[in-house]
Amino acid sequence: MSPHFARSDASGWAKDGSQERAHFHISDWSTHASLTARGLDASTMRVSFSSPTSAASPAAAASLLQHHGEQHHHRRCGCGQQQSYPTRWYPRGGGNPTHYDTKNPIVVFIIQAVIIIVLCRLIHWPLSKIRQPRVIAEVIGGIILGPSVMGHIPGFTEAIFPTASIPNLNVVANLGLILFLFLVGLETDIHFLVSNWRTAVSVSAAGMILPFGLGCAISYGLYHEFQEDPGTVPIEFGTYLLFIGIAMAITAFPVLCRILTELKLLGTRVGVITLSAGVGNDIVGWVLLALCVALVNAGTGLTALYVLLVCVGYMIFLIYGFRPVFLRFLRRTGSLQKGPSQSVVTLTLLIALASAFFTQVIGVHAIFGGFVIGLMCPHEGGFAIKLTEKIEDLVTALFLPLYFTLSGLSTDLGLLNSGIVWGYVVGVIVIAFTAKVTGGTLASRWTGLLWRESFSIGVLMSCKGLVELIVLNIGLQAKILSTRTFTIFVVMALVTTFLTTPLTTALYPDWYQTKVERWRRGEIDWDGNPLQQDRRSDSVTAAKDQLKTVPVRKLLAYLRLDGLSGICTLAAMLSPNRGSALASPRIHPSKEPKQTDQGIEDAISTDQDETALRVHGVRLIELTDRDSSVMRVSAGEQALWDPVVNTFRAFGEWHDIALMAGVSVVPEHTYADTVVNMASQETTDLLLLPWSETGTLTDRQNGLEVDTASRFANGSYTDFVSSVLQRVPGHVGIFIEHNPESRSPKRPSLPHPSASGMSIQSVWSRKASGDRSHHLVLPFLGGEDDRFALRFVLQLAQNDQVTATIIQVPGLQLPASSSKNGSATRDSQSDIVFFESLRDSIPEELKERVVFHQSTARETISDPTQLALSAVRSELDDNISGKWGSIVVVGRNSTLAESGASIDDNIGTDTYHALGAVASTMVDPQSKVFGSVLVLQASTKTVVDYR
Repeated sequence: MSPHFARSDASGWAKDGSQERAHFHISDWSTHASLTARGLDASTMRVSFSSPTSAASPAAAASLLQHHGEQHHHRRCGCGQQQSYPTRWYPRGGGNPTHYDTKNPIVVFIIQAVIIIVLCRLIHWPLSKIRQPRVIAEVIGGIILGPSVMGHIPGFTEAIFPTASIPNLNVVANLGLILFLFLVGLETDIHFLVSNWRTAVSVSAAGMILPFGLGCAISYGLYHEFQEDPGTVPIEFGTYLLFIGIAMAITAFPVLCRILTELKLLGTRVGVITLSAGVGNDIVGWVLLALCVALVNAGTGLTALYVLLVCVGYMIFLIYGFRPVFLRFLRRTGSLQKGPSQSVVTLTLLIALASAFFTQVIGVHAIFGGFVIGLMCPHEGGFAIKLTEKIEDLVTALFLPLYFTLSGLSTDLGLLNSGIVWGYVVGVIVIAFTAKVTGGTLASRWTGLLWRESFSIGVLMSCKGLVELIVLNIGLQAKILSTRTFTIFVVMALVTTFLTTPLTTALYPDWYQTKVERWRRGEIDWDGNPLQQDRRSDSVTAAKDQLKTVPVRKLLAYLRLDGLSGICTLAAMLSPNRGSALASPRIHPSKEPKQTDQGIEDAISTDQDETALRVHGVRLIELTDRDSSVMRVSAGEQALWDPVVNTFRAFGEWHDIALMAGVSVVPEHTYADTVVNMASQETTDLLLLPWSETGTLTDRQNGLEVDTASRFANGSYTDFVSSVLQRVPGHVGIFIEHNPESRSPKRPSLPHPSASGMSIQSVWSRKASGDRSHHLVLPFLGGEDDRFALRFVLQLAQNDQVTATIIQVPGLQLPASSSKNGSATRDSQSDIVFFESLRDSIPEELKERVVFHQSTARETISDPTQLALSAVRSELDDNISGKWGSIVVVGRNSTLAESGASIDDNIGTDTYHALGAVASTMVDPQSKVFGSVLVLQASTKTVVDYR
């Protein structure tokens, strides 16, 4: 039966109040499904059914209408007359999810968001390997999804990005943009600009005036060539000139901070000057852009003046009215001390949105309202950083990809279709890059920097990044720019941002930074030759000869939360005895006899004793992709609040150790590079690395037990240690602290609730016997590593709380493949001579605390590592009762590890080669060596080349 349609009026549409409903008469019940398949919306049509030939038709009609959300009672019609059944729309499955429905836009929005975010992440992964910012991947993703690439696939744009869905996507993206500009304001520290205002003003002004002037020059051609393109409104040339000049002159401050942090330049002169100039450039650029938008929206000069005066009044209100009240509120709520609560975060975001609403209403873009509220937020107590941590993930993970992908969707590379257009593309790129570089370079050189440093600053100031794209999108929305001109400037922004990091790395590499620092300190001349005064050469040489018996005077330690106690233990053992210092009681300073000038000089000379131990601790914190991580580096206050550093400082003060501790925030993959560079530059005698409790670079910060298998399995920490051991030229020590809990197969019992309802669990670190002594055991197998280990043990034994047992393991012969022409035999003989000479020349004061003897190994043991293990276990079991302070000191002996010794299943292959065969045997849980292990590698005497 073929369906027929009865119209309710001549046009086929029935008016119902303010709504129009399509009114169809369906004579076949199966026709309803075909109408649904054709996309007719049940909420905008009235469906009537009639079937005089079928008695079952009313029941079928009721069932069908109930399936589509019928809410009224359906009366049976027996006369065959037309009966209307009002319907209501309900979500239903089975349809095409990409079909855009104005009443259900969330489905298409989720599809768009997932495609955008996933594609941007995939593109960013390879770009991150060459240190490119994420904004490049987001714009490239938009270009791929837009008309330039995927738009050529038939039906793709209509299905995924239909025109009707773009306003919803645009609203969400612009909300995220307001929040992002609020974060940019939080990140901008005006105090940094004030403290370096002379250099910042000169570099920032020169870096803006020259590109602004050349941008105004090229704007004449752009205006007359492309202003008649579709999608633009008639504007005066002066306004167009101002906008193009701003687009040429602005610098991307957030991207600049990220690049400086990843390249570890924030602490250098180049980083300080660039950051100061970037702050000034950022603020001036936004002010000029606000003026330009006001001119476009005003229509007349008088209205533009009114908008400008309102903006000035609003800023005055924020500075002198809002900020003091807001600061008082934050102090009352304790937000400056303990961070913002959820209520404070909510209130601050509402204020930012209200400010955005106000600036949008008066004729300036809404993003300026969010930006100025971010500027008003205080940086005291880390409030700005903590507030950024609360909201940055949602903004950067969801909102920003949507916004910058919309930029790519608006970019059509197909419009660059003529020689004139490509000529303007090249011209815009050349002017934007060369003008910025030239202006920044000349201004930096004028402040006294070297040419190479000046060029680096110029290149960094040429970075456009996401701020440029925001400016361009504002111009596109205001119809100042056509799609063709917008595409030209998007290409320019991508090229200049992409070039910033590789050019800066080439112009200002690590070796050049080290050379300049040493040259400025007067250690070398410009050609790299060392400078040393003749009058001090003899005394320095004599001091070095005198201190040859003291192998370690300068200690560089990698500070970790899970290895801090071991580092403090070794530092205390290396420090002078405290008994003599505490022998006599202290006298009040007012009752002490006055010192003469000679006495003061003697005290100063004593304090400056070169033989005293000096410890430099460095704490490595991962630089994440979050803006708050960059803000922490810029603030430079990590060393003040870090608990590990503060604990280490307190330890140094109590033990009277010359100690310096700092924090370095770097990407995790550069941890090894950072440690190697510091060990090379600091000329340390020993680099001490604590072994991770978890086997990873992340500190152990929870109460869960340590999985021993994971601790010594192959992983990121093993790779870190192996890289350091291969590249550090000096002595290296690896301290593997004995943790009784990690050897226990049982999980710790659950803590008992206290009276307050909180769970409390305490663990005794050692018995409270008052005994601070430590016993060292050194199995001496031979080789350079063991020789250094023996000298180091004798140095530790100079502490009157340290005893040592040096065991000569007999019968050790290195494999013939590791030596040539019988050198293995000669080395073995020299090791014996070295061992006996130190044993016979030991000072009298050490003979009561140090014992040399030869291992009485069983004839059945042929493996040297097992010989050493047997000797150590025998020493610990027979002579040490408590074992709390036992430390086994071994040489790394990498040649022995490479000789094919057996590898236990509990130790990873990479860990085995990193620690060495003897140390791996000692730390194996099955060996049952109840003591900490110190692995030492002797210096390789590598000379650092500064070119």
